[in-house]
Amino acid sequence: MKYTRLTKEQLEELHPEFIRFLASQQIDKNEWDKLKEEKPEVAEQELDVFSDLIWDSVLEKAKWLEHYSPNHIFLFKMGAEKMESIIIHAHAKHADLLTQSGLQWLNENIFSDEVQVTRGTKPFGEDRNAEIFSLIQQGATLSDGELYRQMEDMF
Repeated sequence: MKYTRLTKEQLEELHPEFIRFLASQQIDKNEWDKLKEEKPEVAEQELDVFSDLIWDSVLEKAKWLEHYSPNHIFLFKMGAEKMESIIIHAHAKHADLLTQSGLQWLNENIFSDEVQVTRGTKPFGEDRNAEIFSLIQQGATLSDGELYRQMEDMF
């Protein structure tokens, strides 16, 4: 397995896609039920293959990621061959960027000495999707890129 298996909730949400996936494997509902009962390891492998296909599709389309922590906001722009980043670091101990008040504080102090903004670029290695997946595993989430573009215009 290249990534991680989709959660039960994710699989339920992707139920129609999973049915089409099974159909492409010539597995109908009766066969799937039988497979789960008689060969659970094969059913597990099918879930793993489906999960990897979904993750590959999502990661291939990923253009923006955000990751928030109490004192940092990491913004990522994903290109085909490289990743660009904007990192916002709040030096003030009382500023918790995970809260609405902390984000308000950041908005009011973005140009102060208590906030450091840095930019970077990193080429992807051999597997772009795996690198993006690693960021997601570390807590990054897919985004629409609005905050990245706002910050890019400011700095």
